[in-house]
Order: sequence, then structure tokens, then C-alpha cells
Amino acid sequence: MRLSPFGDEAFYWQESRRLAWGYSDLPPLTACLIRLGEALAGHGLLGMRWPFLLLGSGVPWLLVDFTRRLFDARAGWQAGLLWLGLPLGGSLGVLALPDVPLTFAIMLALCAFAQALADDRWRHWLLLGAALALAWVTHYRAAMPMLAGALMLIGAASARRLWHRPRLWMALGVATLGLVPLVISNWQQAGAGLIFQLIERHPWHFHADALVQPLEQALACTPLLYGLLLWALWRCWQRRGDGASWDWLALFAATFLLGYLVLGLFADDLRFRVHWPLPGYLPLVAVLPVLLRQSVNAHRGWRRALLICSFTLAGLGQLAGMGYLALAASRQDVTWLAGVKAFPSLFVGWRESAQASEALLADRSKPASVLVADNFMLAAELDFQLNGRVPVFALDSPLNHVHGRAPQLAIWQLDEAGLRRLYAGRPMLLVVDETALRERQRLAWLGSLCGRIVDAQPAQRLELFAARRRFAFYRGTVPSVTAVMAVPSTSCVIWQRAQVR
Repeated sequence: MRLSPFGDEAFYWQESRRLAWGYSDLPPLTACLIRLGEALAGHGLLGMRWPFLLLGSGVPWLLVDFTRRLFDARAGWQAGLLWLGLPLGGSLGVLALPDVPLTFAIMLALCAFAQALADDRWRHWLLLGAALALAWVTHYRAAMPMLAGALMLIGAASARRLWHRPRLWMALGVATLGLVPLVISNWQQAGAGLIFQLIERHPWHFHADALVQPLEQALACTPLLYGLLLWALWRCWQRRGDGASWDWLALFAATFLLGYLVLGLFADDLRFRVHWPLPGYLPLVAVLPVLLRQSVNAHRGWRRALLICSFTLAGLGQLAGMGYLALAASRQDVTWLAGVKAFPSLFVGWRESAQASEALLADRSKPASVLVADNFMLAAELDFQLNGRVPVFALDSPLNHVHGRAPQLAIWQLDEAGLRRLYAGRPMLLVVDETALRERQRLAWLGSLCGRIVDAQPAQRLELFAARRRFAFYRGTVPSVTAVMAVPSTSCVIWQRAQVR
């Protein structure tokens, strides 16, 4: 209720105000959930997030049922509690992000598959298809559980017999319904979503820095628990010939963990991606209590001590993650993080910049017809804080293209071209986030801004949290349809003022 929106969250909120078959970055479900949340609870942080909190809270309950059906009730409750101790799992749903419904849909699909495999009932096959369709309308990464399912049907002896069952194909037919919004939105947007997800965001050449992924996962899961989960994967693979479900559980988990490891060597190396393999841990969390019960009963002593240390460290990791978000939610407490590299810059400064923007817009002596941000993220955050009371446009920052938001802004006519088309020659208020871009891009971008606003006049400046967040406000005029002539970077007042500390 107090933590400001994550940068992407605010953009998803903007999408929820303009419901469509899909967007340049995502299928429609995330926007629909936010729209539902605010329709029932009103505009605000809780209104936006409560559907995601509900879905995130549902995952451990599904895991309890899944594990109970495969093994026993005791293992089920242990698996559910263990998921809550997994830092990424226990915090799932705090933010309105697509990974929440995606993980929920994958867990629901696992439950349905296990039950369909056991009793071959129509309702379980239909539930499997519906869960996979739900994954497709959430994110393009729904391709990974589909790949995992294909490998399970090929490589797992207990699942291979399903190829001849018509109900499997019926479930896959239901799953393809989830592709309908993707097909329609990409047709409407000339393939913008597919182009971004498959081409623009990935370099598609080998980069060795991705070899640190296991270390990133160890930190995200806490090291000892990560080791236990990998041990559970190895033990599942060893027992793949023992019957039951060990073979397909191992293949499902391995597809996510190894698949994203290999993909990461050639794919996107700029954005946060630690959460990608999270659904792969679901079956490992389910089998871990059973495997540990057998191992610890056979070898007491140091193994029991190791387990206590592992789960204690995981609990401390979860508390540390929640504490970090709690600090980010408090303007007074976040200053404690100002001196650390992990400063939560994407959570802070938005309220203050919106308040300053609103005050400057209310100044009748210097009226401004339109509010303009220098990148999509700042524009989305201002729009959320002001609840859409004034139009907020975004300049064509490199950040827009890196995150795949430029095509969507163009469709909404909230980009630079739309600004000039609709407000040419009218007074504007420009808000610049001087800390948004990386150092190597920052100076060139700031120097280009004087060519995007006529007669820029400094209006206000905010330096927050020991200057870790810096916002500058300028009054000026929207250029005409033909861009104003660019000035040298060093002669630009926006560039000059950004150098002053």
C-alpha cells in the first residue's frame, strides 16, 4: 500500500487504461488484472496490486495440493511452507507483474497434468488446457512450459503413453485459444510484440557474462537452499526409472533451469532476469521434503544441522528481501540505502516528481498545456501518480526502445511525434530524470533535449536521497511538426545544469 510502483508496473497500469488484445511488450492479462483491481478497489497501489497478491498467495496452496496428491499430506504442507521461504516465491504478488499470473498458471497446469495422468478425467484435461491458455495470455515466456511439456511427453516413460489419448489433444486445442490475443495484437501492430521479444531485446550472440547465472540463482534462492534444490533435481533424475512421477518432474524442472541457462548465454543481457527460472523450482520444492525425509532419517547428525542452516538462511533471505522493500516504501528509511549499490532507484522519487509537476502545472502565471517526460518510465509514473488527470507524453528516449515500449507509445500517440502533432507551438512542462540512463548514454541524451523543446527555461530541480535521484523541470514550447534544429550538447542548458552537483 506504500511502495511506489516499479517502473514496469506503472506502464502496465497505463495499458490497463487502454485495454486491447495485446501490447508491444505483453499479452493482455496483466493489464486486465490491474483494470479489475482498480474497478473494485479504486485507483491506488492496493487497487492495482490486490489481484496479483491473491494469485501469488494461491501458488503455495496449489503446491500443497499437488504434493499431497503425489506423495502425502505431510509432504504437501512442508512444500507449501518451503515455497514461502524461497525469497522469490514468498514475495510473489507484492508487485503487479506478469510473472505472478504466469507462475500461478504454470502451477495450475502442473496440478491438472498430475491429476489427468492419474485418472484421465475430462475435467482435468480441460483444466490443463485452460491453465496453459492462461499462461499464453500472460507472457511470451509461456513457450517454456510448452517446451517442458513436450520434453516430458517424449522423455518420460510415465507420460509417453499419453500421445495416443484424444483428451491430451483436446487440452492442447484449448491451450491454443490463449494464442488468439497474441495473433490479433501482432497483426494489428505489424508484429511489434514478436519483433521485440524475439529479435530486438536479444543480441543472439554468445556473451560469457551470462555464465554467472548459477551464482545469481544461488543468491536469489539463498545458497544452501539452492544447493538442496539442485540436489533434488539430481535425485529425481536418478530415480526416473522407479515409476511414480520422478521422470516427468525431473524433465520439467531441468527444462526451466537448464533451458534458461543456455538461452541466457545468447539472449537479453541488459534486463533483470533472475526470476525467469522460478517456475522450474515448483516441482523441486514439491519433491524436496520427501527426499530429505528419506535422507535425514538414514543419516542423522550433520545432515539435520545442514537442513536447519539451509532453511534458517532461506528465512533470513526472505526477511531481508521484504525489509529491502519496506525501506524502499518509506521516504525516511530509504535514505539508509543511498550509499549502497543496490539503491532501489526504480521505486523512489516518483511521488516527489509528480507533486512538483502538479504544482508547476497549477501555476497560472506560467501555464503549460501539456506535461512531457523524457522517457516512458517517468511518463508512466507521473501518469499513475496524477491518475490520468493531465495527458503525459514521453520523448523518444533510448529507454523506450530498450524496453520495447516505443511502438506502444506511438499507437497511443503519446510519443514525440504525437506530441508535436497534437500540441505544436503550445507551452509545455518537461520533466527530466537525469539518472534514468546509464552513464555512457546519459550525456548524449541530455544534450539532445534542447532540440526537443523550444526555448527551455529552468523551472525547478529536485535532488533526492543524496542525489541518487535527480529530476529537473523546464518550461518551453512544443516544437512544430518539423523538429527544431539541434544545438551542440555543451550549449544545451539541460545538459549544463545536469553537470552541476
